[in-house]
Amino acid sequence: MALIERFHVVADHYPVEAGEEIIEGMIVTLNANGRVVLASGASGEVCLGVAGDTKSVSVSGLPTTNASSQGAFVNRVSDSFDETKASGRMTVYHTGGSFATNQYENVAFAVNDPLYCSANGKFTNVLSTSGQIVGYVTKAQGPYESGVPGIDINGSLTLGNYIEFKLVI
Repeated sequence: MALIERFHVVADHYPVEAGEEIIEGMIVTLNANGRVVLASGASGEVCLGVAGDTKSVSVSGLPTTNASSQGAFVNRVSDSFDETKASGRMTVYHTGGSFATNQYENVAFAVNDPLYCSANGKFTNVLSTSGQIVGYVTKAQGPYESGVPGIDINGSLTLGNYIEFKLVI
């Protein structure tokens, strides 16, 4: 599970709500206290951006070339899977950019599809009740090259299936 930052305009940071389970690459919003929470695509909700950190008790948000729970890179042992533990703040990308993520619902995507927030805080091309467009698909889901020599795709190991998108929030 991961977000690959290809180009970003603003990498902001906000306090994150205690007890949230947010994986890097999911869509987030602010609650009434100004704290980051997972977005749900609900009516009236305004998505803030894409989580740039993982706050979890069991899942790494780092890219992986294998089925390891740690990912291809390892979080600091003291933080377990919570990259917000020390500061209580989460990186949130907004105001545009180009990204790749595997945090999407299991639907078929096509180039130029508008992207919405699903009830699970993931990308989908199915209209959510909020109706807010959060991005546009620039490359449909498929294997993403890791750059590590191998045989999966173009002489490289794959990080798994990702979609590439242009962020518009």
